[in-house]
Amino acid sequence: MTVNRRRGEIAAELDGKSHRLCLTLGALAELEASYAADDLTALVQRFSSGRLSATDMIRIIGAGLRGAGHQLSDDEVGGMRAEGGVAGFAAIVSDLLTTTFGAAPKAEDGRNP
Repeated sequence: MTVNRRRGEIAAELDGKSHRLCLTLGALAELEASYAADDLTALVQRFSSGRLSATDMIRIIGAGLRGAGHQLSDDEVGGMRAEGGVAGFAAIVSDLLTTTFGAAPKAEDGRNP
């Protein structure tokens, strides 16, 4: 699968299949609504806390999948598997956020989420 990181696309393996993910403006608006965030800065601040819940990862990956054209609900995303388990999901989220915002959001202690 070919992805264009300049367009914010990444590739991720979920359930043993390669998927394209992209946080388009629509996907980012979806996340703003999910988190009752007023703007993108509020989203970045939330994600840069270094503390992401499983629900956060499901929402971010789900929005990225839908942004790339996959018609999957968050419930369906929650039932998917990634190589490496939770750490694999965290790596996908980190890569997607890094690609979208240009640098991985950092927590106050300097760690990546």
